[in-house]
Amino acid sequence: MSSTEFPWEPPLAGSEAEHLFGALDRLRTTFRWKADGLDDRGLRVSVGASELTMGSLLKHLAFVEAFYAQLKLAGRSPGAPWETVDWEANPGWDFASAGADSAEELYALYDNAVAQAREIYDDAVADGGLDQIVDAHDDEGRHASLRRIVFDLVEEYGRHTGHADLLREAVDGRVGEDPPAGWRPESGSFQMPGA
Repeated sequence: MSSTEFPWEPPLAGSEAEHLFGALDRLRTTFRWKADGLDDRGLRVSVGASELTMGSLLKHLAFVEAFYAQLKLAGRSPGAPWETVDWEANPGWDFASAGADSAEELYALYDNAVAQAREIYDDAVADGGLDQIVDAHDDEGRHASLRRIVFDLVEEYGRHTGHADLLREAVDGRVGEDPPAGWRPESGSFQMPGA
């Protein structure tokens, strides 16, 4: 398997951090492939009784990227547009508001959030590794490690990449476990892992 044809594949034998972030990047890339190339209408398709759409997943995962990298890791505001939302009054705002956004806006929001998160995690791993304590904590004040929040992020992506499988098939029949060899996004500015 060529690293140029499949840059999203984790190493066969690497460090714990390389494997963990490699698994995260494979899920990010698979999710992005499922979402790629859709217009406004395609991003608004739902399945059955669910209101979930590919657009709402793009916006939600953009929020998740900012929330984990900025707030959970460093204790900083997740930035715009997230910091201006009254989350108590609108707990599902990221999902519900996506229908008013264009495809271009949703791809840009997601792609930028992933790029910023990658930089933050790269710096954090270089500064203290996976064992470092981060800002996220429970009600008793016990703080999580960087390892824990990245595992949680992998779990979040696993769940929503499964949702994306069903949604994309409903839009145009695209199916598959992984992007095809050599895949590159046709929309947005998503950076391939290792780029």
